[in-house]
Amino acid sequence: MPANMDNRIISYSDDPIVLRTDFTNDREWEVICNEIQTPEPNLGFIAYVAFLSDNSFEGFSEKDLVADNIQGYFHDFIFIVDDETVSHQEHPILCVGLNKNKGLKLRTIPSEMWGIENNLSISNMDFEDFSNAVDNDGIFRGFKE
Repeated sequence: MPANMDNRIISYSDDPIVLRTDFTNDREWEVICNEIQTPEPNLGFIAYVAFLSDNSFEGFSEKDLVADNIQGYFHDFIFIVDDETVSHQEHPILCVGLNKNKGLKLRTIPSEMWGIENNLSISNMDFEDFSNAVDNDGIFRGFKE
């Protein structure tokens, strides 16, 4: 577990956080942020998220999030840009359930983050709706028609 866990505070945000935990490649972080912010091409949906790039979270994992009580963060999920996100060609972002979804997790490509964020934020769908729709490699790439 990273040092000084008791002092970690994720700032209050109306929007769910995209937490950067891998600081090996600033360029890839920028690319991933741009991919997340790109509107869905058909209807223009976007993920309403806040980006947190603070190197005190380097190496922070989903286990740390679930084990720790994150002060000042009230959302039921958080997105993590970790080493797998940065190194994988599709940049699959880790989505971790908190509070009522504690311990649930899945990965999603940036272009599908909007659906997860939009629907979980308004309780239109459950975490399980998305985790049950991941591909064989554990990555959510949208619902199959």
